[in-house]
Amino acid sequence: MIQVQNLQKIYNGVPVLNIESLEIPKGQSFGLVGNNGAGKTTFFSLLLDLIQPSTGKITSNGIVISESEGWKPFTAAFIDETFLIGYLTPEEYFYFVGELRGWNKADVDTFITRYEDFFNDEILNKKKYLRDLSKGNAKKVGIIAALIGNPEIVVLDEPFANLDPTTQIRLKRIIKELADDNNTTILVSSHDLQHTVEVSHRIVVLNKGEVVNDIVPNEQTLKELEQFFSV
Repeated sequence: MIQVQNLQKIYNGVPVLNIESLEIPKGQSFGLVGNNGAGKTTFFSLLLDLIQPSTGKITSNGIVISESEGWKPFTAAFIDETFLIGYLTPEEYFYFVGELRGWNKADVDTFITRYEDFFNDEILNKKKYLRDLSKGNAKKVGIIAALIGNPEIVVLDEPFANLDPTTQIRLKRIIKELADDNNTTILVSSHDLQHTVEVSHRIVVLNKGEVVNDIVPNEQTLKELEQFFSV
């Protein structure tokens, strides 16, 4: 579904991402790991057309991302709080996203009731603006909003950061449910190796902008990753 060809991003003459070839099939739960500066967020930014590639291209469902907006109707993401609209309440933001995705308020209301335990009675009906929420609660809103409309591709950058342990466990359950849906391709970037191993069908390791390992997780994967990053 997603194909990367000769992709480079260069800043001030320095390559920060250099991926010759990468394919992510439909329905795969894809984990991306690497240290700070490895190129994870750069890759996601290119995938979402937030920045332009220096060379090469990413194709999503046959559409070259940097050349057309045809990928947007089936793609959703939460990268950080800049994706939110601070002067809206969570409910208003959910309705806004739902309208973009062709859902009415009743559709949205039915959908978000599925995630009441994830919200932990801290999000809905609190009459708070998104700008007034904690980072963790704002992230909860952004993640669930990304799922509205049942997109075919979901991109989540560091979804476990700023979440308490209970919410992390609930989020893993949500991601695993998405991963079990063969119609949904989910891409997760995280510094948390254990969480990434648990929710991914496949893990790619980036180092200095290049793919250095491409793994189908097994019982030894977490230990192998820990050894890699401990060097």
